[in-house]
This record gives sequence, C-alpha cells and structure tokens, in this order.
Amino acid sequence: MMQTANNVYYPDYSTAPMQRQINPYADNGGSVVAIAGEDFVIIGADTRLSAGFSIYTREQNKLFPLSGTTVLGCAGCWCDTLTLTRILKSRMQMYQQEHNKTMSTTACAQMLSTMLYYKRFFPYYISNILVGLDNEGKGCVYSYDPIGHCEKATYRAGGSAGALLQPLLDNQIGQKNMLKTSGEPLSQEKALSTLKDVFISAAERDIYTGDSVLINIITKDGVKEESFQLRRD
Repeated sequence: MMQTANNVYYPDYSTAPMQRQINPYADNGGSVVAIAGEDFVIIGADTRLSAGFSIYTREQNKLFPLSGTTVLGCAGCWCDTLTLTRILKSRMQMYQQEHNKTMSTTACAQMLSTMLYYKRFFPYYISNILVGLDNEGKGCVYSYDPIGHCEKATYRAGGSAGALLQPLLDNQIGQKNMLKTSGEPLSQEKALSTLKDVFISAAERDIYTGDSVLINIITKDGVKEESFQLRRD
C-alpha cells in the first residue's frame, strides 16, 4: 500500500503480479440454414469469414459434403471447423474401407454427436447442422449444441444470425403462430425461396452474415449446388 499527502491509501500496482489471459477461441461469424422436405433437404451458408469489424474473405465455403446424401454446415471458429471436418472425413473413410459401404446420414449424425461429446471439456466453438436423406429417403436435419446433444428436425438455423432466423422459420416453414395454415406439404421451390428470404433478412441485421450464399439441394439424384448474392457492406 502507498500513502498520499492526504493520508489516502491505494494499492501499489508496480509490485503486484501481472495477469495474462489467453482466449483460445475466435468467432469468425457466419450463418447456416437447413430446410427438409418429404424427399429433399436444402442447406445454405453465407461465405463471409470475419472477426469483429474485419473481413478476412468474402468467398469461404462453409458446406462440407460427407457423402452423396450427407452435407455438414459449420459456422463459428474456423480453425475448429477445419479440425472437426478433417477428423470427420477421416472416420467416414475408415468406415468405408472397413465395411465396404458409405455411412448413412443417421449413422453420421450419431458419430458427430459422439465426437463432440468426446471434446466436452474443451468443446469445438462451432454451430453444426448436418443434413441428408435418411434410410427411407426423407429429408432430415440434425442440429447440435457444443457438447454433442443432437436434435432431429425439419428445419434449423444456426450461427451468428441463428437467433434471428429461427423464429422466421418457425412461422414460414413450421407454420406456427398463424391464424390460418395451408396444410400443404412443403415443396422444394417454397423451401428454396424461404431460405433465400431469411438470408436476405439476416444480411440486413447481422454484420457477420453477408456477401453471398452457397446452397446445396440434396435429393435421391445427388447434390445440386446453387448460389446467390447478398449485400457486401
């Protein structure tokens, strides 16, 4: 303690130990949206990779094909994304060589859940959404929390704008909180149009989502890729 002329005491920080803090995580932004129908599933992710107010690249693909009917979308810490997807692809290749067949979407979803739970004490800082066709050929969407809890749904939004987009999907796709509902099955055209609309809305309100959107449309015939532009400011 040091004493001033007015007999006021204050700590002497010159002799106090200095503290250093290290944050191993970085949030590189991005949003992922997936919508499933009766015989298809659509997933889209924006291409902006940023940190704070700095944009690293405007053309980063955040969709990772795992098989002919399974795609993983990731948003968040980019180094964790690269590590997780590399390990995931290696395990799928091992499965292919051991069993002489491609891992199904359901099995891949369970494996991803196990991998995330294995890292529960130092989790991957990623928002993961895995989509594909199940054993009956129907579209399915799997979302995860950081430690591997898996939830199967027909639509899901994740990433930096996930909290903004999920209520919109609840209304437009889930037809919740509506006085009148059509009751008609979701068509591929309606799902694609809604996905584009929610990304346009996200780009207006989230600085970490923008530039363009890459879309994968998964059907029994394979994966079809599309893209469209968003605002770039």
